[in-house]
Amino acid sequence: MAVEAEKSGPDGKLWSLFKNPFGQSRNASSSSSSSSSSTLSSMHNVHQLGQTHESVERAALHSASTVSYVTKSLLPARRRLRLDPANKLFFPYEPGKQVKSAIGIKNTSKSHVAFKFQTTAPKSCYMRPPGGILAPGESLIATVFKFVEPPETNEKLVDQKSRVKFKIMSLKVKGDMDYVPELFDEQKDQVVVEQVLRVVFLDPERPTLAMEKLKRQLAEAEAALEARKKPPEDTGPRIVGEGLVIDEWKERRERYLAQQQVEGVDSV
Repeated sequence: MAVEAEKSGPDGKLWSLFKNPFGQSRNASSSSSSSSSSTLSSMHNVHQLGQTHESVERAALHSASTVSYVTKSLLPARRRLRLDPANKLFFPYEPGKQVKSAIGIKNTSKSHVAFKFQTTAPKSCYMRPPGGILAPGESLIATVFKFVEPPETNEKLVDQKSRVKFKIMSLKVKGDMDYVPELFDEQKDQVVVEQVLRVVFLDPERPTLAMEKLKRQLAEAEAALEARKKPPEDTGPRIVGEGLVIDEWKERRERYLAQQQVEGVDSV
């Protein structure tokens, strides 16, 4: 039809001339709109890609923090105390009597550490001391007392097992201070369970290395207790008031009185 219009005359040619520009204009407009829509689509895709990337980063950070928290919770806490024995309390098996055990506690950290005993049988067990504060490198031997229940049947010693357990907890403290049990209640999030100790009975009539070590530790604990009970030794004259040396003054007065007595006897 367009070819026939061009041959029909000026009107046809003019129509043909007008028809083609409009056709080109429509094509250009359609191409422009398509390019604009493709540009908008590309921008939208880029925006979505950025949001997806940001979401992935957030998910990765959250996952990493979760893994870190889980890892920290699963890893054992760093020990502040060294125990001897490490995880047991040896008691001589004497049914119907109160027996003693001992455990060495040493502060292996670089700060002052408070420790505290706990037991599942507070009515039949107690510790001396039940708690305290150790300076860096300081150590002591704690004594644990336990009443041994008589067996219900004639069971052998090897069959005797105790459900009683002991727990030693530690807490980092600032400097040298007085120990109070409330420290562990005020700072619960900083408390570390050092060890749960299991009770092991020993035959007191059978010589073993564990029994010999227990006797030695108990003797050292008793010696340290007696040393703490003794009053401090007098290391020299005591200075009171304005620098007056009481002991030296007493000695001078005694010498003066003795000299006066000698002179009185001579004169008589």
